[in-house]
Amino acid sequence: MDRRTFIASTVGGVLSAPLAAQAQQAGKVYRVGFLWESPAVFPDAIEAIRRGLRDLGYVEGRTIAIEYRWAEGNPERMRELAGELVRLKVDVIVAPSSVYTGAAKRATSTIPIIFMSHADPIGSGHVANLARPGGNITGLSIMMTETNVKLLELFKEAVPGLSRVAVVGDPATPSHGPGLKAVEVAGPTLGLRIQPVAVRSATEFGSAFSAIVRERAGGVLVLSTPLFIAGAKPLAELALTHKLPSMFAPRHHVEAGGLMSFGPDRADLYRRGAIYVDKILKGAKPADLPAQQPTKFELAINLKTAKALGLTIPPSVLQRADQIIQ
Repeated sequence: MDRRTFIASTVGGVLSAPLAAQAQQAGKVYRVGFLWESPAVFPDAIEAIRRGLRDLGYVEGRTIAIEYRWAEGNPERMRELAGELVRLKVDVIVAPSSVYTGAAKRATSTIPIIFMSHADPIGSGHVANLARPGGNITGLSIMMTETNVKLLELFKEAVPGLSRVAVVGDPATPSHGPGLKAVEVAGPTLGLRIQPVAVRSATEFGSAFSAIVRERAGGVLVLSTPLFIAGAKPLAELALTHKLPSMFAPRHHVEAGGLMSFGPDRADLYRRGAIYVDKILKGAKPADLPAQQPTKFELAINLKTAKALGLTIPPSVLQRADQIIQ
């Protein structure tokens, strides 16, 4: 398997298209709403969409303004922030994942919404199907439901002695229901018992790991959601403190000290997402723009964490890694 493929500057600037750009109205200033966690989460992905827009001919300060709204670890604010963007009458809303897409959907049924890394747009009901999304929502999916199974397979391969895996999910994240179900179905075929663990806020991280240890899980798989992405460092530290191998989807977690991650190349997704913004601003309807799936995936391994856990990652896994942290 090609390790980069599986399954088929500063943030806060204003972007604009040249006055002479084809198919744009002279003097028109388009507004793009950007609903996000914080400038510190996936900065490379945020820069990728900005670079993608520049590559399409957009320049700062003339015909496009990006309105950033940061949740800053407070999911409760997402609806309020989405409402602000609607009141500003933005031309399109960019939302990274299912949680943000859901907040934007509740705020508007008319302004186009583009998701950049949605875990499961069909399972969450945000699109009718990938080919014909319907409604005012489309974008790029990270196929989390399917990818979660791959996470479990890689986890078992990297830590052959695993027999019980705790799967940490947030009940408020729409994609975690189908994602957890997929893992529970796949577990027995890999000789694994799955222990679901619900976490609704960062204050529950400690008690969740106490429950995981109490049930004698041999490892922990953390599903992806803004709450857990913002808490990448404490989650990695808790796993290491309790001597638990950890598996994540975003590489962000491994850079924070987690053992392993496997997921889409988000920078590639967001670069492609700029094309959706461009099409919408030129008159395309979200209902007619097929939602796309990722084409590039990354496997990251933190060998420093593996050493601290007393683990030796098999060569068959190491040789497929795109990033190894020593």
